[in-house]
Amino acid sequence: MNNQIKGLLITALGVLLVVPDSLFVRLIDAEPMVITFWRSIVSSAFILTVVLGTQGIGGFKSVFQTGRVGLLYAICIGSTAPGFVLAVTNTSVANVVLIFASIPLFASVFSFIFLGEIIQRRILITSAFVILGLSIIAYGSGFSEVASWKGDLWALYVSIVYAAGLTALRRLKDISMVPAVSIAYFASAILVGLFCSPFETFVINWPLFIGHGIFIGSATCLLTLGPRYISPAEVALLILLESVLAPILVWAIIGEYPGEWTLVGGGVVLLTLIISNLILLKHEKFG
Repeated sequence: MNNQIKGLLITALGVLLVVPDSLFVRLIDAEPMVITFWRSIVSSAFILTVVLGTQGIGGFKSVFQTGRVGLLYAICIGSTAPGFVLAVTNTSVANVVLIFASIPLFASVFSFIFLGEIIQRRILITSAFVILGLSIIAYGSGFSEVASWKGDLWALYVSIVYAAGLTALRRLKDISMVPAVSIAYFASAILVGLFCSPFETFVINWPLFIGHGIFIGSATCLLTLGPRYISPAEVALLILLESVLAPILVWAIIGEYPGEWTLVGGGVVLLTLIISNLILLKHEKFG
C-alpha cells in the first residue's frame, strides 16, 4: 500500500469517527458542561494511552519545548471542547457542521496576517460565496425551531479558534502535537469540572460518555496522522464528508430536520468548497 492510499484511508476513517460527535451530544441526557467534561477527559485518557504506547514520555517532552506557540495551540484546541458542545446544544447539527466548513478560510486569513502568506484570488472568491452561504444559514436560524443564532455564534467561535490553532500548528510542523491535544482536553475537563457536577449522571450515561470520548480520541489521532501522507486539498475534501454525513445521521436517528434555509445555505457552502478544493487539487497534481 503506497503512502497516498494509506493517507486517504487513515484520514477518511478519522472523518467517519468524527461524524457521530454531534449525535452523541444529542443522545446524552446531561448538562452541556457535563458532556464537555466527559468528552474531554475520556478523549484525553485515550490519546494519552496511544501516545505513551507509541512515543513514550518523549512525545510530551517535545511538546513542552514548543514554547508560546505550543501553548497557544493547546489553548485553542482546549477551548473548542466546550464551544462545540454549546454550539450543538443551542442550534441544529446541520448549522454547526456547515459553519465548521469555513475553518480553512479562517486559517487562510490567519496565515496571511501572522505568517505573511499571500491569499490567492481563489480563496477570496471562495470566501465571498462561503460568507453568502453562512449568511443564508444565519438568516434561516430565525425561522427554525431547532436552530438559534446563539448556537451559530458558538460554532463560528469554534471555527475561528480552531483555525487559529491550525495556524499555530504550521509553525510546529516538525513536531507531533498529538500529546498537546491530550493535555489541552485534560485542562479543559478540569476547568469545566469546577462549574458542574459531572458524576451525578455518570451512572446513567456512562456508556455514551465513554463511547463519545473514545470516538473523538480515535478521530484526533487518525486526523493528525493521515494528512502527513496526502495534500491539503485532499484533506479538505475528505473533511467535508462530516458536513454532509453528520446532519444526515442525526436526521435519520432522531429526526432532526435541518430546515430549508440551512439546506440552501449549506448547499452554497459545500458546492463552493468542493469546486475550490478540486481546482486546488488539479493545480497540485498537474502544476
